[in-house]
Amino acid sequence: MTPITEVDGHRLALSNLDKVLYPATGFTKGEVLHYYATAADVLLPHLRDRPVSFLRYPDGPDGQVFFAKNVPPGTPDWVTTAEVPRSEGPARMVLVQDLASLMWAANLVTEFHTHQWVIQRPDRADRIVFDLDPGSPATVVDCCEVALWLRERLAEDGIEAYAKTSGSKGLHLLAAVHSTPSERVTEYAKELAVAAERALPRLAVHRMTKSLRPGKVFVDWSQNAARKTTATPYTLRARQEPTVSAPVTWDEVEECRSPGQLTFLATDIAPRLQDHGDLLAPLFDSADAARLPSLR
Repeated sequence: MTPITEVDGHRLALSNLDKVLYPATGFTKGEVLHYYATAADVLLPHLRDRPVSFLRYPDGPDGQVFFAKNVPPGTPDWVTTAEVPRSEGPARMVLVQDLASLMWAANLVTEFHTHQWVIQRPDRADRIVFDLDPGSPATVVDCCEVALWLRERLAEDGIEAYAKTSGSKGLHLLAAVHSTPSERVTEYAKELAVAAERALPRLAVHRMTKSLRPGKVFVDWSQNAARKTTATPYTLRARQEPTVSAPVTWDEVEECRSPGQLTFLATDIAPRLQDHGDLLAPLFDSADAARLPSLR
C-alpha cells in the first residue's frame, strides 16, 4: 500500500520507499525524500521562481535516466507551473516554490536543474556560472586550480564568486549579477574562459572539442545561455553514491589535494549546514550583485 502523507495541506502519495536507488551504499528512496525534506530550507531559495528541468532516474543511476522539461503527466494542480519562452515555441514548466512541491518532485526521483534567470525575467540572467569539467586523468583537484584563477579574475571586475561541487567530477563557480541579457553574460563568460586557457594553457580549455580535453579542465561558459540549465545547489546526483552538488568554502578549494576531499554525500550535508549555513546565501543579496564590465 502506497503511504499517504500531508505536506502543508497537500496530500502526497510516496511510493517505493524501500527501493534502493544508490547501489554502492544501499541508499533508498525513503532516504532520498528524507534528505530533501531536511535540506529544504536551503534548497528552496535556489529553486524558487526558476523553471525546473528534471533529470529523472526512477530506478537508480543504472536504470533509465532521462530529462523532463515539460510539466510531467499527473502533476497535481496545486504545483505551480509557468509558460516559458523557447525558440521552438513556448512550453510549460514546473516551479518548485514550496516544501509540498519539492517533496512531490523528489518522489519522482530527480536531479534538479535550473536556469540562470527567474521566471519574471526569462531573458535576463541574475547569475553567472562556470562549469569546470575535468577530462581524465585531470580531476577536481585541477578544477580547483582553475577555479582559483577565475575567482581572482572575476574579482578584478568587482565580481565575487562562490564555489560548489558539481556532485559529479567537477566544480561550479557562481556569482550574482545585476539583471543582464543572457547573451551578454554568455559573451562575458566566454571571454573569461578564453583568458583562463591563455593564462593556464596546460590546464584549461574553453572549447568543447573532446580531443582537446584529456588531462585538462573544460571551462564551460555556455551554461549562461538562456536555454541552458545547471545542477541546482544541494541537488542529489544520479551516481552510484548519493552525492550532492554541495557549496564549498574557498579554503576547501585551496586545500584540495585529492578528489575525495570535495565529495559530499547526502549524509554530509546536515553537519555542513550546521557549521557553515548556506555558503551560497550571498547570491540572494541584490546589493552584492555585480554589473558586468564592458567587453575587452
